[in-house]
Amino acid sequence: DFVFDPVKWPRVQMEEDFLKLSQTFNATRSVVRVPALDPKYKIAVLASKQDHCMVDLLHGWQDGRLPVDITCVISNHHRDSNTHVIRFLERHGVPYHCLSTTKENKREGEILELVQNTDFLVLARYMQILSGNFLRSYGNDVINIHHGLLPSFKGGHPSKQAFEAGVKLIGATSHFVTEELDAGPIIEQMMNDVH
Repeated sequence: DFVFDPVKWPRVQMEEDFLKLSQTFNATRSVVRVPALDPKYKIAVLASKQDHCMVDLLHGWQDGRLPVDITCVISNHHRDSNTHVIRFLERHGVPYHCLSTTKENKREGEILELVQNTDFLVLARYMQILSGNFLRSYGNDVINIHHGLLPSFKGGHPSKQAFEAGVKLIGATSHFVTEELDAGPIIEQMMNDVH
């Protein structure tokens, strides 16, 4: 986070400074955005049955803490039209798509059609594993919000795994999605004590 002052730090100079910084640390990718000047990222949110990650993300977006445009929410679980999530999406003009999946058909082709014009995807407790073919075809970043502290407690039921291991901290991890489950580079983590 930084305050951008175009008089003291022209945009061209800022880009050059961040390029040098990214080269110093061998960053694979470096993106600098100034929310007041740059267009907002277009994202799609993928979710499954549990709403809490998606609801937190939607409220952060509504409050202006997430400077993005949400193009749609895609879920593999049906939600009745009278639920708080559906009413929220309708109120804000965000399309909702329910694509029920099976082991044989993850509906990845249909998802790709719906997310064609997005800058990245956010998986908010989307309990499906996206194939390597999907990740390559999409070509942009996919970010997962994992309900555990990685690299420990990967996959399903991380809270149960953590409890059984006797840990005293619980948390969440946002990370880039790769073909290997919950193994992509970590973006950020937050944790809380367990009482």
